[in-house]
Amino acid sequence: MIKSIPNKKLISLKRQPLVLLIFSSISFLLILFRLIFLQLLNYESFKTMSDENRIRLIAAQPIRGRIFDKNGYVLADSRVQYSLVIKPQSLKVSNWENHKLIISNLLNIDSNTIQKKYFDGLKNQLLSVTIIEDLNVDQLIKFRENEDNLSSFEIATKLKRYYPYKSVAAHVIGYTQPITDSEYNFLSRKGYKLNDLIGRTGIEYVYEETIRGEWGGEMIEVNSLGQFQKSLGIKPPKEGDDIVLTIDINLQLAAEAVLKDKKAGAIIVMDPRDGAIRAMASKPTFDLNFFSKDFKPEKEYQKIFNSPEKPLFNRALNAYDPGSVWKIVTALAGLESGKFPIETMLNTKPCIIYGSQCFREHNDLGFGVIGYEDALKVSSNTFFYQVGYGVGVDEIHDVSKKLGFNSLSGIEISEQENIGFVASSEWAKTGRGWDQPGRTPWVPEDIASMSIGQFVVQVTPIQIARAYAAIANGGYLVTPYLVKKNIADKKLIKIDIDPKNIQLIKSGLRKVVESGTGVAINYGVSNLPPVSGKTGTAEDGEGGLDHAWFVCFTPSEKSELLVVAFAQNTPGGGSVHALPMAREILKVWNEKNL
Repeated sequence: MIKSIPNKKLISLKRQPLVLLIFSSISFLLILFRLIFLQLLNYESFKTMSDENRIRLIAAQPIRGRIFDKNGYVLADSRVQYSLVIKPQSLKVSNWENHKLIISNLLNIDSNTIQKKYFDGLKNQLLSVTIIEDLNVDQLIKFRENEDNLSSFEIATKLKRYYPYKSVAAHVIGYTQPITDSEYNFLSRKGYKLNDLIGRTGIEYVYEETIRGEWGGEMIEVNSLGQFQKSLGIKPPKEGDDIVLTIDINLQLAAEAVLKDKKAGAIIVMDPRDGAIRAMASKPTFDLNFFSKDFKPEKEYQKIFNSPEKPLFNRALNAYDPGSVWKIVTALAGLESGKFPIETMLNTKPCIIYGSQCFREHNDLGFGVIGYEDALKVSSNTFFYQVGYGVGVDEIHDVSKKLGFNSLSGIEISEQENIGFVASSEWAKTGRGWDQPGRTPWVPEDIASMSIGQFVVQVTPIQIARAYAAIANGGYLVTPYLVKKNIADKKLIKIDIDPKNIQLIKSGLRKVVESGTGVAINYGVSNLPPVSGKTGTAEDGEGGLDHAWFVCFTPSEKSELLVVAFAQNTPGGGSVHALPMAREILKVWNEKNL
């Protein structure tokens, strides 16, 4: 009997329901897993995406914190610019005509202008449209009186930084500018928005996080077409914190005034007991309100940013040749080294030869045999040449570091500060910054120049203020500061210099004012406490005209005020140009404290 062979096609048909079942099961499981992923595992992510598509924010700008002087005078504030806005999608078109006529007549605005802005907003599905950019006071009052009948219109505010004293203390206060597109890429994570203001220099920059505040706004619900549905609530913006400076506006105004007839220069007024800055002025300066303008004229822009006078440059924190105000450093180096002790007497001469050069006395005669106090009183060059040459460059360098030179002062606005420069033998060995090691040795002429603060010494007015404060307060290095709340952080540093040596320098500085080169400080000032100080005239290492310096502190014992006056490229001597600047500031301080 012949067996029949199963038909392969028949077997294939019988297996099809099984294949279909398996395929359907797998498909169902895939769909199930996808639903679990969407509904359970990734629920929050998709909910956030949905909310972002459904909810819009009409942002409200925060009010930037104010900046005050120590007595409560406002140095930086925010002015509110009021604009009239409409939410086009929240108003029915049938009611628009009536609202348009009311606002046009009330505020004297062309109705066609309003009409165009309204329909442009509808067409582009905008949630808010500005009708008037900057309302005047009269328009603002009229709207407020009638706003119950104009529910679709609102007043929006825009804040502009305002500086009531314009250029006064400009380098200290600093300015703000809108953030750039490139900055927005990373600042947006910190809550900044496009065209948000940010501090660029000074206190505005250093305390940006404190001053700026936080954005608020109104949450708006829209439908899938982006059309307004309802308001979900308003979060008021958070105001920034105020900053109180140590600046005294009366002394600051005096500092600005004494610089007016100078080509360039700086004034620092400081409390030598703790480093509190009472005034800091730099000339040339600039109007801080320039940066708050919506439109900045090209001429004004060029004058600030591209002028050879460099008005943005803070000369109180820039380095210059100090001249004779440096002589206290050379004196302390002689005393501390032990080579020229307190009782030292040296013969001053018309000229002393160092290397191949004659280094002359400034009176071309000499002052005979004198000691430290009289050398400071008459500002003898040849006395300090001998001391500086005798102790050497590194002794002077080491003492200068103890007094705060060749380093930042610690003041908050350090982004403007120059570290300065004080030469050393190591610097000379390594090529003086422009040549190969060993090819630029230290020569006798160098030490002579260094001894009286020339050429291989560059210091800032704020560094001079710290050094003289250490003499005034009996040997403590202060950290200058501008913000009142920082007083707890500012510790005095006891410097490693014999108090007897400091006292000797202090006595010499008193003689300068009693009967020496600084005697004119007392002219025309009544009831002024005893003053100690030092004049200085310095050749400009960059080839310009001479600089004029004067430093003083008062009262001579238990000093409360220290003034550094610097007139850049103003030939004629520190006693002629810088001293009168300091005298005017002492007058203002004295009158206030009588």
